[in-house]
Amino acid sequence: MKKSLVSFLLVISLCSQLALAQVRPAVRANRSATAASPRQDLDLPIVTRTLSNGLEVIVMPDSSVPLATVELAVRNGSFTEPPELNGLSHLYEHMFFKPTGRGGEHLVDLDKLGIVYNGSTREEIVNYYYTTTSPYVATVMRVINDAVRFPRFDEDEFRREKQVVIGELDRSEANPFSYLSQAMTDKLFYKYPTRKKPSGTRQTVSAATTDQMRLIQSRYYFPNNAALIVTGDVKPEEIFRLAEQNLGKWKRRLVDPFREFPLVEHPPLAKSEGSIIEKDAGDSAGDGEQNVFIQLGWHGPSIGKDDKATYAADVFSYILQQPDSRFQRMLVDSGLASGASINYYTQRNVGPITLFLITTPVKAKLAVEAAYNEVAQFADPKYFTDVELENSKTILQSSDLFEREKSSEYAHTLGFWWSSTGIEYFRGYQRNLRAVTRADINQYIRGYIHGKPHVGIAMLSPAAKVQSGLTELDLTNGK
Repeated sequence: MKKSLVSFLLVISLCSQLALAQVRPAVRANRSATAASPRQDLDLPIVTRTLSNGLEVIVMPDSSVPLATVELAVRNGSFTEPPELNGLSHLYEHMFFKPTGRGGEHLVDLDKLGIVYNGSTREEIVNYYYTTTSPYVATVMRVINDAVRFPRFDEDEFRREKQVVIGELDRSEANPFSYLSQAMTDKLFYKYPTRKKPSGTRQTVSAATTDQMRLIQSRYYFPNNAALIVTGDVKPEEIFRLAEQNLGKWKRRLVDPFREFPLVEHPPLAKSEGSIIEKDAGDSAGDGEQNVFIQLGWHGPSIGKDDKATYAADVFSYILQQPDSRFQRMLVDSGLASGASINYYTQRNVGPITLFLITTPVKAKLAVEAAYNEVAQFADPKYFTDVELENSKTILQSSDLFEREKSSEYAHTLGFWWSSTGIEYFRGYQRNLRAVTRADINQYIRGYIHGKPHVGIAMLSPAAKVQSGLTELDLTNGK
């Protein structure tokens, strides 16, 4: 699934990242309910067309509100970044909204017209989006055409924007949860950590040059590596016409950038590793007792290599997220943790599986032991019921339908799935979720979790470390 708030509900007040994915609402399952009967697939209400230059145009009409969102999604992000370019896809995103070589007046015009615009950078996508009233969709397309084809990269603007990005980095590093998440990523993807770090570092951002911006443009900013996504009060045929009129002359790249600059192969972990980070994790309960954050991580499946496991991972994660699941009862209702979650993050290039706990110094060792006990029983036939399995599918389906209610946000959802998986994967998402069986889930658990090397990290203050008695060996279950 997308990297979403579901996996981090427990630390909502602490979590702020450079590029947040969209929110999936948590829906409480009814344990006493009968198994939800399979529902007929609700088709993704999109119309698509590919222009002759390779630009995919994806339209989701919704006339309920006279607004439209126009988004340009580019397959770029940290998964394309060697160490010397780390974080520069994000810096490029900031420069996209600066004046262009075609006159540079568009920012003033956008502000005067009340057009809202922004962007985000993740591991496998950079997106730029504009929300406006329907009559100005054509204006937005002209702006996108100028920004993507004629960037100016003014040196003074560039220096100022570098400082803005460095400020974002400083705020992210000051957030304990963000710090923990990055520490997990660095260990899981130890050989190529920059490929999983969209923010980059102070060093790479400080040393960035406008020549590097042009290098990124020359590799990834082409129509056959991009999608134009339009949602809201629009007519598909009119959007296709405007796309051709405004972006049809954008020249395609002759060689696929992912052939010329292949993605790295993240090697599997050689062995399990535990780590303790001595850093204040706060006091979320407000009772003076320090938090202990614990995260366990595994390499999960990759889109294009094991699609079936990605669907099983989503369904299983949602079974465990529900407040009355065995996982929650044994870890949260027992009092060992104030919150527990598990999540799989869908990616083309190795999606991580993470289990997260918030506990206290006194309960930390017992909480870790209990978490590993739950992991050991994931494939037990009695670990979840058929009712929970069907309810999880229904919740996932309902969450997607709920997101469609706000088409401006759903444009980002479509962009995420287009870039990481291809729109056809997402077009069949609900149908494939409904097809997931208990055997599929067990195959996923045995293929990616049980007996697999993993990483265990705890974040706690120095005083809490002493009080807890927690060791690196505890964090790998003694392995």
